[in-house]
Amino acid sequence: MTLWGAEMTRYCRANYRIINPQAKMDPKNPRPFDALTPDFILQAVEGHGLICDGRIFPLNSYENRVYQVGIEDSEPLIAKFYRPERWTEEQVREEHEFCFELVDQELPVVAPITGADDDSVLRRGAYLYALFPRRGGRAPELDNLDNLLVLGRLLGRIHRIGASKPFEHRPLLDSASYGYASVKFIVDGVIPVELESAYQEVASELLSRIDAALREASPIRNIRVHGDCHIGNMLWRDDAPHFVDFDDTRMAPAVQDLWMLLSGDRREQTIQLDQVLTGYCEFADFNYRELRLVEALRSLRMLYYSAWLARRWDDPAFPLSFPWFNTHNYWEGHVADLRAQVQEVDEQPLLL
Repeated sequence: MTLWGAEMTRYCRANYRIINPQAKMDPKNPRPFDALTPDFILQAVEGHGLICDGRIFPLNSYENRVYQVGIEDSEPLIAKFYRPERWTEEQVREEHEFCFELVDQELPVVAPITGADDDSVLRRGAYLYALFPRRGGRAPELDNLDNLLVLGRLLGRIHRIGASKPFEHRPLLDSASYGYASVKFIVDGVIPVELESAYQEVASELLSRIDAALREASPIRNIRVHGDCHIGNMLWRDDAPHFVDFDDTRMAPAVQDLWMLLSGDRREQTIQLDQVLTGYCEFADFNYRELRLVEALRSLRMLYYSAWLARRWDDPAFPLSFPWFNTHNYWEGHVADLRAQVQEVDEQPLLL
């Protein structure tokens, strides 16, 4: 989604160093995108036999940097520059190969473009990057039960392919990486001292509940999933959805891609889940024990999200885009949210 008007101005100010042609890339630099000058971006795209028309529009991405780049006598392309030191080349390649598998089965997934050497993982300087066709669309209306049925079918098809083999290099979504590591990072000097004890206590209690839920749902079958299945990564166009941005794809329970489709009270979520699984089970089997993990996975995402913002706080795009974060009020609210989430994990899972 292209940024326009005031939001475009704010984003450009947040990334003002990209216009500095003297910026150097340092892998340990908390501002790793300083070296992405306009010339660098254009040369990266033109290095693959394309002729740019000079138009570069930053798109709404924080973890990586993503640009719409104009191409002479053709449709614009999307250039995605991966955050250095986050993924290895093997991990990026597995992301792309998963997308290619899905496209080969005629699934509506936006896969990267391959070059003359049939490779989609590109490198320039210290950056791994990829080029994608531009695909527009609008966010799906998740309060429409027919849309949930369609999305369920699509996710069932994706997971059927995702279950056919594991990732070798991509990580596993588990309580160690998403939960315990996130809490340790927050406690080690991020949260205000006066809230540290309360945060540590509630986080420890929540993690014990999460681990209990994982044990109760076992044995869990971890498969290749999208991993970040929110409405910004599902675009509706011509009365059909397509998926973008598999940057967070990893091994996880199938329900990881389903629970973010649910909202509202327990009754509303039950109705929504019934529609999603009706479509899903037309193409893939679902382990209903995984419903015990819905609130546990939501809790892990809450813990991970706060740590992610804290880890990226030296990136100038983050303080300007998330001004509410890292304030005393934020951490007070976060502790209260975690305390409420302990009770949610203890609740009985949704029953159809």
